[in-house]
Amino acid sequence: MTTLREAAEEFLAQPRLAVAGVSRDTRQPANLIFRRLRDAGHEVYPINPNAEAVEGVESYPTVEAVPGPLDGVVVVTAPADSDAVVSDCIRAGVPRVWLHRGIGPGSVSAHAIEACRAAGTRVIGGGCPNMFGATSDPGHRCMRAMLAAGGKIPRALPDGDYPLS
Repeated sequence: MTTLREAAEEFLAQPRLAVAGVSRDTRQPANLIFRRLRDAGHEVYPINPNAEAVEGVESYPTVEAVPGPLDGVVVVTAPADSDAVVSDCIRAGVPRVWLHRGIGPGSVSAHAIEACRAAGTRVIGGGCPNMFGATSDPGHRCMRAMLAAGGKIPRALPDGDYPLS
């Protein structure tokens, strides 16, 4: 088994990431994730099919529309929408997907996880990038501990879901 921390560190070590679900409303969780990844030095692309720009940056309608290959995508959408985003990631050849989950249902979808597994895409099914590494803060780290204790996010991922390279 790979711990969630190990999987998060490997995911966050990647330079080219996208965040699906970034909004024109800068108070949304996806926007905070986008800003933290950008501020930590990642080349990060916002995905929003309804906006030409978010956070002052050109937005892309789909993962496939982002120029060049991506190392990973953080999905911060409703679970019903995460299936379509994951399908887009698979078509684009994205090797890593993180289905966000904080308080509430998050983006985790059993179908999206199974689609990733079937395609050989590494998947983190829960948690938030802001709970780990350079993008973290005390509030998110506390939330990680509470959600893990309550079984709302995984403590470990099967090696088939997220093998370390």
